[in-house]
Amino acid sequence: MTEIIAKNLGLTKDGATLLEGACFTLKPGQLIALLGPNGAGKTSLIRTTLGMEKRCSGTVNLGGTDSEALSPMERARRVAYLPQQRPLAWPNSVRDVVALGRFAYGAAPGRLNPKDAKAVDTALELCDLTELTTRHTDTLSGGEVARVHCARAFAAEAPLLIADEPVAALDPRQQFRIMNIIQAFVDRGGGALVVLHDIPLAAKYASHLIWMQDGRIAAEGTPEQTLTAQRMADIYGVRARIDGRKVEIEGAI
Repeated sequence: MTEIIAKNLGLTKDGATLLEGACFTLKPGQLIALLGPNGAGKTSLIRTTLGMEKRCSGTVNLGGTDSEALSPMERARRVAYLPQQRPLAWPNSVRDVVALGRFAYGAAPGRLNPKDAKAVDTALELCDLTELTTRHTDTLSGGEVARVHCARAFAAEAPLLIADEPVAALDPRQQFRIMNIIQAFVDRGGGALVVLHDIPLAAKYASHLIWMQDGRIAAEGTPEQTLTAQRMADIYGVRARIDGRKVEIEGAI
């Protein structure tokens, strides 16, 4: 079973502590929402976990290997990563963009063997993009582009997914659509860590919440264990009404 076990992670850049003492585990079957205000350290945690930032302390076991020892191709076979910024350099077809997810196996658009082609076709189907395969990405809506990025990640057939704000700037319908796709990935046996700013959305979908503040993990657990009015006040400085997994934001404190 491929999993991520991060212990006591620390990250310092230019004399500033961006991450301190962070510990978490991501396993197949989990959908973890990573929460916290802007600047809390969420992206730093992700990049340090993946070995994309040189940690100053701690360890990360990614499928049995230290994440910093993995090449980009090896890492991509174990965990698919959707960064916060996902620019498309040129308006390729949907199928060609999704095929970039096979980079982990040395493939490239136009040079797909039968196994690569099947993985791309499956990813397109999972993200409801089959009818858009020949469309160029500069003709798509924001929600459609978000699904293309998800399909590109799934084409790698990695057992784990880390997505940094995959629903940013999307309307509510498209947010639900993307989260349903990620939930389906988890239901099929995958594990996902997703950065979200929409607390009601996180409460609806996540099996586990990680709350960050000032570069540290302030709390973690199920929504029922950790989603409280006091935590919303402490982390975000807002008044909230909590009823189970239902969240109503009432205003700033």
